Amino acid sequence: MSDQNDGTDQRGGQPQQPPYGQPSYGQPTPPPYGQQSPPPYGQPTPPPFGQQPPSGQATPPSYGQQPGYGQPSYAQPSYGQPPQGSPSGPGGSVPLWAPLYGAGPVVAVKRFFLKYADFTGRASRSEYWWVVLANTVLYFVLGIVGFLAGLPGSTTDYDGTLEPGPGFIPFGFVFAILFFGTIVPFLSLGARRLHDIDLSGWLLLINLVPYLGGFVIFILSLLGPKPGGARFDRPRA
Repeated sequence: MSDQNDGTDQRGGQPQQPPYGQPSYGQPTPPPYGQQSPPPYGQPTPPPFGQQPPSGQATPPSYGQQPGYGQPSYAQPSYGQPPQGSPSGPGGSVPLWAPLYGAGPVVAVKRFFLKYADFTGRASRSEYWWVVLANTVLYFVLGIVGFLAGLPGSTTDYDGTLEPGPGFIPFGFVFAILFFGTIVPFLSLGARRLHDIDLSGWLLLINLVPYLGGFVIFILSLLGPKPGGARFDRPRA
């Protein structure tokens, strides 16, 4: 009988199990308690638990996973940022002659008056619709206040038309100033909005068609920017 152990239990003929806590032959040795196992070959080593990756290095999400909340997605522009290739001035600011994407209400109204009769260039949807909204709210508020001011002394014609009293006269002057004073800037803003979708500003003449013309311009003003609209830009210092 040979004294060499062949790896089987002498009593039952079954393979012997290694002592508790020791790996069997051919299996990787587990790391000591509290230490991480090394990653598979070809994958980066993750930072220790609870620590951030080194400064200047971003840890991309694993394959098939979405980036964490608050982390930017690669190759996707943030909301409100201009499309790729949009012009920018010193310090990253957008020059006045260029469209401002993601404009706020105050900036949109300011640019509306600064570009009073500028029919060149483009206007973003935010520039256009903030001005339209501000104009609508202004007319609505003035109309309500003017109506209430004109109630004292008002009369009714034979056909049922209400003739406001003397209190409405100042508001009538304000309405006239607003209407005639904003015709040109609204035409230029509409032309620039059409330029942004790569259409000619002369399409504003379709407004002369009753009902249908205004509806068509409304639909066109909702469209997003097109790169071909850059042909209407006139860069200035």
